[in-house]
Amino acid sequence: MIGLVVVSHSPALAHAAVDLALQMVPGEKPAIAIAAGAGEGLIGTDAAAVSAAIDEVASPDGVLVIMDLGSAVMSAEMALDFRSSQAEVTLSSAPFVEGLLAAIVTAAGGASLADVDREARGALAPKIQMLGGPEPAPADPAAPLAPEELRADLVIVNVDGLHARPAATLVSTLAGFDARLTVVNQRTPRAPVAANSLIGLLSLGAKSGDVLTVAASGRQAAEALARVTAMVNDGFGEPKADRT
Repeated sequence: MIGLVVVSHSPALAHAAVDLALQMVPGEKPAIAIAAGAGEGLIGTDAAAVSAAIDEVASPDGVLVIMDLGSAVMSAEMALDFRSSQAEVTLSSAPFVEGLLAAIVTAAGGASLADVDREARGALAPKIQMLGGPEPAPADPAAPLAPEELRADLVIVNVDGLHARPAATLVSTLAGFDARLTVVNQRTPRAPVAANSLIGLLSLGAKSGDVLTVAASGRQAAEALARVTAMVNDGFGEPKADRT
């Protein structure tokens, strides 16, 4: 599992962002180190602290560094010259809060350094779409499934829809299966998104009552699809909408 370093001018901001993200991870969590503030309650960043944080969470799978702004980026770049560990390090251009949430959830699922960085950098996509930004290309509803795929149409029953917490739970659960799952929201059919992508799931904008078409392939496709079906039907353990 990759390690994560959080670089911020404000310790309060960094800890709050990490705490928010960790609430979305029900199981094993990645190693996270915070390098925030310039010491003695001062707002700022310290390259030496960033370097120590990188060494603290260094992993053979790599380290992703997420920064807030300005000198945080410069401190992270300087820290690469000071560190003693040899792990691969990526400085991510991801948005701080949304990107950190996506990175922690994705890393917890065992994704690679490159995949975690990609998810983090794409973390603003759901918000852009919700606020009327460019839409992805629509999916072809008549497109045939591959012969090995299984499919189920599942109704979102929880009151708040597929928001961040159930989406993160779904991502974490699927990490335990040797299967590939994709999801389409039939209310707004677009290109299928990967079910192990937090950002992809959130981009569906799935509300209570929406029908999701889930396709699964791979060695454990049947087991994974059965697990997803049970989670969706249960409303992810959240209050269900009254359909009577």
